[in-house]
Amino acid sequence: MARSKHLIMLNPIAGKGRAGERLPEIEAGLKARGIDYELRLTTGVWHAAELARAAGREGFRVVVAAGGDGTVNEAINGLMLARASDEKVPVLGVLSVGRGNDFSYGADVPGDLDACLDVIAAGQSRPMDVGRVAGGDYPGGRYFGNGVGIGFDTIVGLEAAKMKRVHGFMAYVLGALKTLIIYPSAPEVRVEAIDENGATAVIAQKSHQISIMNGKRMGGTFFMAPSASNDDGLLDLCMAEDLSRGEMLGLVARYTKGTQAEHPRIKTGRYKSYSVAASSGGLVVHADGETICVNGTSLQISCVPSAFEILCRPKDSAKDSAKDSSKGGK
Repeated sequence: MARSKHLIMLNPIAGKGRAGERLPEIEAGLKARGIDYELRLTTGVWHAAELARAAGREGFRVVVAAGGDGTVNEAINGLMLARASDEKVPVLGVLSVGRGNDFSYGADVPGDLDACLDVIAAGQSRPMDVGRVAGGDYPGGRYFGNGVGIGFDTIVGLEAAKMKRVHGFMAYVLGALKTLIIYPSAPEVRVEAIDENGATAVIAQKSHQISIMNGKRMGGTFFMAPSASNDDGLLDLCMAEDLSRGEMLGLVARYTKGTQAEHPRIKTGRYKSYSVAASSGGLVVHADGETICVNGTSLQISCVPSAFEILCRPKDSAKDSAKDSSKGGK
């Protein structure tokens, strides 16, 4: 059995290594607040998932992912695997020390380390929904906390990840510009979405970009679903039609303000599950920044309501959380 209440999982390479550099600051903050903890460093891909899955069995009540969106995604997958095995599922906590911290922005988690530590110390939690995507390289499914991107924004993320000397917001801006130059043609897709009442909506069209969101933001600055909530049992849709380069450039500007719903060639909605199929072209897909496929043909995406508890600020503090959640990554 664990001797400590909190398991802190720190990904030392998150934020291009900046997370590891903050280890002394993290430990000093934990001790100053009297937080009972055990700290473990992750050593590779999926290690955070393995630690999170085993945490309940070891007696930890809270699992804290210290890193960026990739670290949080692994923690979520570990907790969901424990849930699927009817094992004890600890509460999730987050220390936002990555580059993008998009998950934190949409989950009422601060983007500032000291404020995150205050949230951990306060111990206030609420239920959180989790998304599940099956298809591509994950026919058995993978869970996500923030969102799934299909098409343009996934290609932008892949291009941003290739940049070695530019990070954060500017990497995504340059990635977007490069993607606009490459600008692959839009695949023909069919989306079948089921709402909370069981009614089905069908959208069949060529589409350059589809986002299915549990959170609000992607890429550190693109508000794909500014009104989304990760505790309503639904996932928000933002779907663009086949657009010219100029139209997409104008739409990207709208994404930075979260005003795309007003655009005549954008479809939005809120549904509990989605089926996405490409009859021509191919689906380039990510979930929380993790590649799902680069030439997929079909996906099944669904919301798992109230999957587990998350430590966060009260909802009436969300505006304050938004102000300090502008830094982040994996």
